[in-house]
Amino acid sequence: MTSPSLSYFRFRRWHTYTEETLANEAGVPADGKPVRKIVLGAVIRNPYAGSNSIQALDEVVQHSAALGVEFGRRLNALLGDDRPESFGKACIVGTAGEYEHGNAFLTATFADPLREALGGGKAWIASTGKRGVPGTTIDIPLAHKDALYVRSHYDTVTVSFPDGPNPDEVLILFAVATRGRLHARLGGIQAERIQGKDGLR
Repeated sequence: MTSPSLSYFRFRRWHTYTEETLANEAGVPADGKPVRKIVLGAVIRNPYAGSNSIQALDEVVQHSAALGVEFGRRLNALLGDDRPESFGKACIVGTAGEYEHGNAFLTATFADPLREALGGGKAWIASTGKRGVPGTTIDIPLAHKDALYVRSHYDTVTVSFPDGPNPDEVLILFAVATRGRLHARLGGIQAERIQGKDGLR
């Protein structure tokens, strides 16, 4: 049954993007498992579109916990037996809205239940966004879910969807990766040595 908070959002479309990389750019096979990256996106009507005088965006923030739960449910289904090591989030706001409208969907209220659904995480979640039109390309930053100082997991996934957002919509995106970069060799904390206490190291 759909929660009342989730019913607040007017969804038009869900998007998924998946890639699996088996070798690096030089053609060297993966040092271990291939890296899978999955992006889940929702095209949602922006309740603030055309209302530039609105100062308080609390209504979207309040309901976004249910959105995070739904994102987590769908991402777990896409991941199957894999578990994510990296997270990232983003928004593209249609031209009748403000960039800040998209950010209202992406606060900790949204991210915390999503993080919990995906197995937890100590670090803050890398985020970006912009205003745009259908087909706008966006680079979603990725970082290790438990420790930001793990250099091997600094990464990006680039997506573009042809059917959104319309001017009165937002495209909300969440990305996961199942491991760090292939053949990462720039030092720093190794993922298997994370302390996991403060989200940094």
